[in-house]
Amino acid sequence: MSIKVIAVSKIYKTQKALDAISFSADKGQIIGFLGPNGAGKSTMMKILTGFIKPDSGEVFVDDIDVLKNPIAAKKVIGYLPEHNPLYTDMYVREYLQFQASIFKVNKSEIETCIEKVGLTEEAHKKINELSKGYQQRVGLAAAILHNPKVLILDEPTTGLDPNQIAEIRELIKELGREKTVLFSTHIMQEVEAVCDRVIIIKKGAILVDKKLSELKQNNKQIIEVTFDRKIEEQFFQQLSNIISLKYNSENTWSLTFESKEDKRSKIFDFAQQNSLKILSLNAQHKNLETLFKEVTS
Repeated sequence: MSIKVIAVSKIYKTQKALDAISFSADKGQIIGFLGPNGAGKSTMMKILTGFIKPDSGEVFVDDIDVLKNPIAAKKVIGYLPEHNPLYTDMYVREYLQFQASIFKVNKSEIETCIEKVGLTEEAHKKINELSKGYQQRVGLAAAILHNPKVLILDEPTTGLDPNQIAEIRELIKELGREKTVLFSTHIMQEVEAVCDRVIIIKKGAILVDKKLSELKQNNKQIIEVTFDRKIEEQFFQQLSNIISLKYNSENTWSLTFESKEDKRSKIFDFAQQNSLKILSLNAQHKNLETLFKEVTS
């Protein structure tokens, strides 16, 4: 296993940031690590990289015990934190040369990394002269410079424009062929474009841990419908294949069906049978964004 986390917990005063989290990952996996703000994502990443210690549990990276051998573990990890810690008064190449000396990497690798992350035209500048997007690229270059086996990326596309985001996505996909990549983001389209697997956490606990292909192969359809008047929940018992329903507001309901069939015609029949008028109706099949909202709200 490239990553193995066993019953990891972390408490800050009275807040439990992580609650006995366990998961593992193999080489060649790209995992989207998702959750609302304050869910514990960054805390877990900092523990994985040896920056902070858990209150209990075990963490292994490339079969190295991170808690017992943090220096050895850091040699096989590339880490881009949420707040990119750069020495902004240094030139791009100077900073990467400094990073290369820390990891005892041949300096010939610097130009390769600069080209990989699309920094060639900006590499002669000081870091403080770069846009936030290009500074993010410098951080990513530093993270992959020593050819790590595991990449931990916390919001790696923050501050990038759409073209840059597409380029970094492709780079992550390329790196994921031979490394294990764990990255957090709030952009669901990014996960769907890049990841093999999704882990969703909330309040320090894992709610979902599935392959993206499994999540896409569901037969669930969500219909949001607004009627002209309020109706009671038991009326919906007339509908087949309904697995959940939620009253939103203003006579609006969200109805979830387990069916390959489009249920909109059934809603129209239901409205007619109960002398209801439909003021609006929207339908969508469950995707990662709707799943995320469902499990974290």
